[in-house]
Amino acid sequence: MCLGIPMRVVEVGELTARCDAKGIRRDVSLFLLQHEQLVPGDHVVVHVGYAIQKISEQEAQSAWELFDTMLAAEDAIRTDA
Repeated sequence: MCLGIPMRVVEVGELTARCDAKGIRRDVSLFLLQHEQLVPGDHVVVHVGYAIQKISEQEAQSAWELFDTMLAAEDAIRTDA
């Protein structure tokens, strides 16, 4: 299973961007989104170090809400075991 993580663009370089997700910052390749005009504050889906899709802030927030719910359920299962 592949998992793309929504991240907020903090800084944009020529073919890289500094992105943030929940306080974790990473340098991300923009090679696959060369056609997109990205600016700080935009949101992208990141997979194995590559930004693969530009998304809205609402889509990013919805994804994180789902991830948080899944993590909470996993923690509950571990606690009950």
